[in-house]
Amino acid sequence: MRKILSKSEQEKKRKRNSIIIGVILMIVMFGSVFGVVVGSLGQGSSGKNKMEYNGYEFLNENGLWKVSIGEINFIFRYFPTETTDTTNILKNVNNYYNKPLYVYSEEAESEIEVYANLQQIAARIQPACFSNETCEGDFPIKTCSDNFIIIENGTEEITQVENCVYIKGEKQELLKLTDSFLYKILDIK
Repeated sequence: MRKILSKSEQEKKRKRNSIIIGVILMIVMFGSVFGVVVGSLGQGSSGKNKMEYNGYEFLNENGLWKVSIGEINFIFRYFPTETTDTTNILKNVNNYYNKPLYVYSEEAESEIEVYANLQQIAARIQPACFSNETCEGDFPIKTCSDNFIIIENGTEEITQVENCVYIKGEKQELLKLTDSFLYKILDIK
């Protein structure tokens, strides 16, 4: 039998869970930045693949593809040729520059990929709920007037409606679709 919780206990549990998720995401983000810094110190070592795509030089380290655009380093799980092409019109990365970005994701790796790459550009990134959806946790409710990335299971597509980007696909394909989205807005692909 489940213990009946009062509203204040439920609220405390939700806040605790939100804090735990936030701390985990921060550890992952700082760990990836630390990994990039440590990895860049030993750039002369063997075992690293360099490949060029569309004028950009990619470095494969530990199964991740790294590329520098200006002063910013981006990290992807998939090389651009491994991702699907999207012909949909998406606003480029400047749309996110120094603005809050909200993310709803049904797949943790895709969410981490967005955080790891766009945290360097957006003013802040935080989880949120879409105004029409029901979601667990104490997250702000946002609409397409906000910069909002929604990653969920569904028929494979990447679309943009106002400031909402919908990345939909089968669970095992969501990370690849997220990389496709990031390559598109960065004008790499």
